[in-house]
Amino acid sequence: MHRPLHIALVSASDLDGEHLQSVHVRDLARSLTRPLVADGEPNQVTVYTRRQDRSARGRVRLAQGAALVHLDAGPARPLSDDELLQHLRDFADGLRRRWSGSARPDIVHAHGWIGGLAACAVARELGIPFVQSYHGVAAVERQAGRQVHPHRDRLEKAIGRDADLVLAAHTEEASAVVRMGVPRPSVAVVPYGVDSELFSQVGPAMPHGGRARLVMVVDDLGAEVETAMRALVHVPDAELAVAGGPEREDLEQDAGVHRLRMLAKELHVADRVILLGRLPRKSLPKLLRTAALALSLAPLQPSPTAPLEAMACGVPVVATPAGGNADEVLDHITGIHVPPGRPVVIGRAVRQLLSEETTLHGYSIAAGDRARSRYSLERIAAETLRAYLKVLPVPEPAEEDEAEHESDKAPALAG
Repeated sequence: MHRPLHIALVSASDLDGEHLQSVHVRDLARSLTRPLVADGEPNQVTVYTRRQDRSARGRVRLAQGAALVHLDAGPARPLSDDELLQHLRDFADGLRRRWSGSARPDIVHAHGWIGGLAACAVARELGIPFVQSYHGVAAVERQAGRQVHPHRDRLEKAIGRDADLVLAAHTEEASAVVRMGVPRPSVAVVPYGVDSELFSQVGPAMPHGGRARLVMVVDDLGAEVETAMRALVHVPDAELAVAGGPEREDLEQDAGVHRLRMLAKELHVADRVILLGRLPRKSLPKLLRTAALALSLAPLQPSPTAPLEAMACGVPVVATPAGGNADEVLDHITGIHVPPGRPVVIGRAVRQLLSEETTLHGYSIAAGDRARSRYSLERIAAETLRAYLKVLPVPEPAEEDEAEHESDKAPALAG
């Protein structure tokens, strides 16, 4: 019989915002409280993070059985990676104090490489099974043109080799983790989930001018938006709505927005491009339900959750087969795969798909079904718990079970 687990999730980054890791850890914490077996007792989940706001309470309830604990480590404000590393010992000391007493967890699951450094050291010292999720590795992020800490590769490798298990978000990340030296048997794929209550096919949509609208949800206004705008040239009866970049009130002052608007004028699509700025997450479903298609065109490290959120709203996805896209978007079932950086090819593919209403409707149904069945928060939590069980020590049999076992053996020994 499985007893309920006490699970510690650790993240050194801000967990109050709407960025990917923050949303994932909060959703996971709430979902992991579900019992391991039917009619079992719920698990207890505690999320440990560094205090970034002096007014934040020490302990915050996330859900029944799940709580967020703020630990003091350095100044109570957002810090850069270099600054976080300077206060890593304080963060580790806070974890050690908690886990050395009655709050000792059965398993520790760290998120992000800096949180992993602190959590791994303390878990190993106290003999607690340790699981790591990177949420992107340095080698891939560098290849995608992002700046990474100069020591991050070495530290990520050390964490991975010392972990009992590394959970990758998709097949491509799992391969990257293996390439950096983590043994393949110690790596498992557990993807991000999607909140199917928030992102669903049922609900209001935004009004629009009657044209088919293409929606791209992005974290910034980078190369994939440019590719989408260039593809739009070849889809004359469509609009492109872009959710991402700076806040709406900062659009006019943003250099990236100005550059994109100039490009739209050069391409003669300015009247069909709508730059919405960064939207609150709760506003995205209404926007997505307006769309005929969603686009995810980054050549490297596309957002792993944007396609899932679109699919959950019944929106087929046109995607590059990179990162999570390759696992999530089934080619010619829930959308189509297109080559990165090929706007003419992408535009033609989008135009053809928009003209095939029956195909588009079929993809819409399949997209919604796949998001709900494969990527529900409940299923992701269940897969995470099964991964935990692989590294947890096998429980010793209860005393009454041992006594029963001995009594069963007695006649044979006597005879």
